[in-house]
Amino acid sequence: MIITGKALPRRTFLRGMGAAIGLPALTAMTPALAATKPSPVRAAWFYVPNGIDMRGWTPPAPGALGELPRILAPLEPVKNDVLILSNLTANWGRPLLVGAGDHGRAAAAYMTGVEVYRTAGADLKLAVSADQIGANAIGHLTKLPSLEIGLEEARQAGNCDAGYSCAYAYNLAWKTERQPLPPVSDPRALFERLFGTDIVEPPAAHAKRLAMRRSILDLVSDDTRKLEATLGATDKRKIDEYLTSVREIERQVERSEKEGVVIDPGMEKPFGIPPEFNDYFKLMTDMMIAAFRADLTRISTIMIGREGSTRSYREIGIADGHHPLTHHMGNVEMLEKVATINAFHTRLFAEFLAKMKATQDGESNLLDQSMIVYGSGISDGNVHTHDQLPTILAGRGGKFLTPGRHIVYQRETPVANLFATMLERMDVRPEHVGDSTGRLAGLSLS
Repeated sequence: MIITGKALPRRTFLRGMGAAIGLPALTAMTPALAATKPSPVRAAWFYVPNGIDMRGWTPPAPGALGELPRILAPLEPVKNDVLILSNLTANWGRPLLVGAGDHGRAAAAYMTGVEVYRTAGADLKLAVSADQIGANAIGHLTKLPSLEIGLEEARQAGNCDAGYSCAYAYNLAWKTERQPLPPVSDPRALFERLFGTDIVEPPAAHAKRLAMRRSILDLVSDDTRKLEATLGATDKRKIDEYLTSVREIERQVERSEKEGVVIDPGMEKPFGIPPEFNDYFKLMTDMMIAAFRADLTRISTIMIGREGSTRSYREIGIADGHHPLTHHMGNVEMLEKVATINAFHTRLFAEFLAKMKATQDGESNLLDQSMIVYGSGISDGNVHTHDQLPTILAGRGGKFLTPGRHIVYQRETPVANLFATMLERMDVRPEHVGDSTGRLAGLSLS
């Protein structure tokens, strides 16, 4: 790395032996006496499988958020940073045409907003998903156009549950109508995609480095020292805090690889995934935060689980599979377990939002500079309804959103309207996103 001129380039990387680590926003990246540029706006989508017990989700009335229902209650510390949006619909998740099975349609149609159907001699036909519309427009500004994360590994199609294909149930992001972008579920693979090599590391060298437990940060140590010699005290502290967080993520990845524990019998887990789901969630979302913080990407999706997931949650006392529980047929005990799983997911999301809010980003923080959707393509998992979807929109999108409210829209309002509005805030203006009919009103009071 050679630093020239008075300002450090915004997209500066620490480099060494194939490693390339992006940096957070620094004072040195702003020329002296120049107006400070606002931090970029980020967008992320968290997808929850199998629907939600909506009885414990929907606030009692529109307007300012008061006491939150049971499943939303974990959001209390950040409730003034979220919007609860009611009555949005994923119309093409419905079984209007022969397609990928209900769960497959729910995931595949959620961000594409188009009908899911098969053509002669071919599989699912979709469209470009909302995140990829954004990535196609602004992805050139960052190292990674977009980041796809999954908390449940994709299996071969032949091993999937009957009735739908893996490609649809495991993927939110679609680059073309037949090309999904599979999410990364292995922590090591995700870490190295973000902080690893920008050249191909020979397998033998890669294995040797891992065997020696040599940190990627060690590879860029010389570049780090050269950079720090040019920085002021504030920037040095920012660099130290950021690289410390990267080091801790790397240590968590290594710990999970050493443990290599299977979460529950009968469910395959790739080597290196933390044995507790909450640790897995935190590790992967910590890497998302690091990617946003260093402006490695501005667009990300994460599947908390594949549609139709049968994962159990023994860490909260539930050994039953998630999907079977959602077909409760009114059974009180099963409903209680579904609500407990839903609240567990919401708690993890709330903790993620708190971390985003605590992470400085220029003169603001990451949460205020983001728009983060949390939702599902199914509302009632028992009967597979695709209207009145559970939807949270967190953050302020750079002074665009006015959170802390519950907004109730007209029934059958496409959820794609929300995604189109988010893209417009990022200066991406497609004619439509799937079945969108316009922009979503009321997100801002200004």
